[in-house]
Amino acid sequence: MLERYGVVYFGNDWFAENRTSSHHVAQRLAAKMPVLYVDSPGMRAPQASGRDLRRAWRKLREALRAPQRVEGQLWHCTVPQLPFRRVPGVPLFNRLFSQWALRRAMRVLGSRQRISWFVTPHPGFLARRLGESFCVYYCIDDYAAHPGVDAPVIAASDLALTRAADIVFVAPPALVATKQAQNPQTRYSPHGVDAALFAQASDPATQVPDLVRDFPGQVVGYFGSIHEWIDVELIAFLARSRPHWTFLLVGYAAIKVPELEALSNVILVGAQPYASLPAWAKAFDVAIIPYRRNRQVENANPLKLREYLATGKPIVAVSNPEIARFASLVRIADGHEDFLAGLDQAIADGPAKGASERMASVADQTWDRRVEDVLREVATSLAAADMTLADRQVSG
Repeated sequence: MLERYGVVYFGNDWFAENRTSSHHVAQRLAAKMPVLYVDSPGMRAPQASGRDLRRAWRKLREALRAPQRVEGQLWHCTVPQLPFRRVPGVPLFNRLFSQWALRRAMRVLGSRQRISWFVTPHPGFLARRLGESFCVYYCIDDYAAHPGVDAPVIAASDLALTRAADIVFVAPPALVATKQAQNPQTRYSPHGVDAALFAQASDPATQVPDLVRDFPGQVVGYFGSIHEWIDVELIAFLARSRPHWTFLLVGYAAIKVPELEALSNVILVGAQPYASLPAWAKAFDVAIIPYRRNRQVENANPLKLREYLATGKPIVAVSNPEIARFASLVRIADGHEDFLAGLDQAIADGPAKGASERMASVADQTWDRRVEDVLREVATSLAAADMTLADRQVSG
């Protein structure tokens, strides 16, 4: 049934430093049907930083060219928007320009019926305006809780898209009840994991990067971006408390971290290719999830949780509802001292203890299976909609 559809997919920046569920789902959808991946603009207004200016210039260049084939049935395009959403006239301009640009870009999907698929809420004003037959909202976060965003505008966009969608998939368990109250066609759909890729961290044939081969002492590792929701003070406390250990942080630092840069046993290696993460993780004696406790974290479903589990490495983490579901496999810490004690215990036990149980816990939670489950729900909803339409035509 789905073979007659093409997807207009509004996701995170395709060229972002880290791979998110937005990228994983789109690639697997494209194995089933044509997908036009549309870069969504950032939720916060751009800053005068070199990174933001380079990103804005790149998006402008990409907006002036036709959609580019990424692989197979997956195409990519950029449709920029003015970020000043409260300025009179800007929302109307964004809607009209985006509709015009997307109708041109959607030609790559051919004559198929369209499904609009939103992973971020702020392009949601395009829902039902692209001639699509069906609308999906795949909600992976409490977007209005992100730092630096216009929270009332983002919250309103999220609510409007939730109500407009034919079906809503929600990754964070803490958001399911709220979304179900807003749209009865809401389904819980937790994140998946590339289990085979991250299992390479336990493969004797995997070589660790040259940089980490001669690290002294135990290695406490983290991979993922370093944003405002990462408890930098906690990491600094741990590093000062165990100066003979190495704290290896793999990922783009979106915030300034002078307190970490000042510590000789903290190594920040920056963003690394996604496929290389298992090699970095192989060097970990224990992996950490050092989140701050705030609304955003409470409503998050961290990708790295399942990725860490798939490596088999011990994990010490701050709790949230999703992490708590794996409490038998993750050492959950409450406060700095408790986190340090969890690290001490994990180091004392060694990385092999419980490794097979951790890997087995996510072996069947692959992205392939998640997308198959989601598409099954979409196909069921489409079939029900077709039957309703047929009944109306007969009665009419």
